[in-house]
Amino acid sequence: MYSLELSLRYSPFPLSIQKKEFQEVKRIFDEIKNLMNETVETSNLIELKCDKVKDKLIAVRVQEIISLQIYEKSSVAGGAKRPGFSLNID
Repeated sequence: MYSLELSLRYSPFPLSIQKKEFQEVKRIFDEIKNLMNETVETSNLIELKCDKVKDKLIAVRVQEIISLQIYEKSSVAGGAKRPGFSLNID
């Protein structure tokens, strides 16, 4: 299961959805990234649907998204990834 996590302007909590296939989550990631790069003054709204929670729908104004990330939710150790973005310095 792959998670797509969005951080929104002025919001301390990220939004996330889960997808079974990496290609699907990557397609959504690229679509949002392209919309974020547009300089159009109109406000684009994107709707996201979760595979894990069937009735979960999220609608977000693309202009409010400040960052996004994809990560794989591992079934080993209950998914050790903690919420939010982290900086790994090697």
